[in-house]
Amino acid sequence: MPEIWLNYGPTDVVLDIQAENLGQQLAAEGKTLEDTEISSRLDPLDLTKPLEIVVLNNSKAVQKTLLALFAKCEQKSFRIPRIFAEKKIMDALKNSLPEGSSILEFEKPELSNSNLVFIGEMEFDGLFGFESIATRLLRKFGTEEMLLAYEKRKGELPAPGQDVENVSVAKQFVDKFEIFAIEIASNSNGIVDLAIGHPSSTMSVSKPFVESATKEIGKHRTLIISTGKESSNDSLDKSLSALWNCSEAVRNEGLAVLLAECTHGIGSSAIQYYIEGQMSLDRLKKPAKYINGMETLLFLTELQKKFQVGIVSILPEFYLKKLNILSFSGVAQAMNHILKVQGIRQKVVVVSDGARLLLR
Repeated sequence: MPEIWLNYGPTDVVLDIQAENLGQQLAAEGKTLEDTEISSRLDPLDLTKPLEIVVLNNSKAVQKTLLALFAKCEQKSFRIPRIFAEKKIMDALKNSLPEGSSILEFEKPELSNSNLVFIGEMEFDGLFGFESIATRLLRKFGTEEMLLAYEKRKGELPAPGQDVENVSVAKQFVDKFEIFAIEIASNSNGIVDLAIGHPSSTMSVSKPFVESATKEIGKHRTLIISTGKESSNDSLDKSLSALWNCSEAVRNEGLAVLLAECTHGIGSSAIQYYIEGQMSLDRLKKPAKYINGMETLLFLTELQKKFQVGIVSILPEFYLKKLNILSFSGVAQAMNHILKVQGIRQKVVVVSDGARLLLR
């Protein structure tokens, strides 16, 4: 019996699956940068300036880049830049940095501050094609512009890894500010690419990211999908991106089961309002005002017309029932459900790095 370990929150859980039930096991692959190359890619940063590094998402790739940056500062006897992060990732980030490193809470910065350097790991995004530093800043600070970006969406289904028109809204938003970005593309083996510059230009790492992430596997009846890293499954809103990435590989009337702990809950105002009966699905097509996570609810309801969605999480069953998502307490229960409903010989495709894979 193959023993497959899959990420689930801060830990990994084992999927016990019979050899005859394992269709394929998929993980992100591709050539990664050597440490020396990562260091040289950071050369354009002017370390003589009092830089303020803002960490937009926490991952091993982000941590590795920060450590390379610290090493450059020590090498040249420069002061280590001040580090800022959102409250929810401060503790995890601090634990990964050298002892004595201090991290300040990132609240409402002055985006016109030319010493600001934003760092983040690129991911796929159903609305913008790619979740980049530019789109993250737009979501955080450009509420009015987000309505325009939502209206310009490609359609009612997610478009991860695609070049879409509405990314221009994010570029125009960040063009107003003289800020710097360190944009990272990675997979489970390491950093695939790294770009430094203005956030409107660092999106260039999307090309090698797509090349390393895309797998042509055809259509399958059943998928079990782990996002591959904690930062991509800390909320339902975030973890569903892995479902978008794999949706083209799910056959009509098939089943996709997400493995996502969701320690921070729903993570989307729109989904929360819908669960509480404060928002209807009709409002999603042409809203007068953008509400955080509208696209997530739209994409989920549209994909559910094609196939069934299940999740292993700690979310209340009442929430998931309202969203028409099958709820499982553990990966073993999910596997038992598959074999009971689809038959004991059912083949299952196991995706161990769903946040950084693009299935076609």
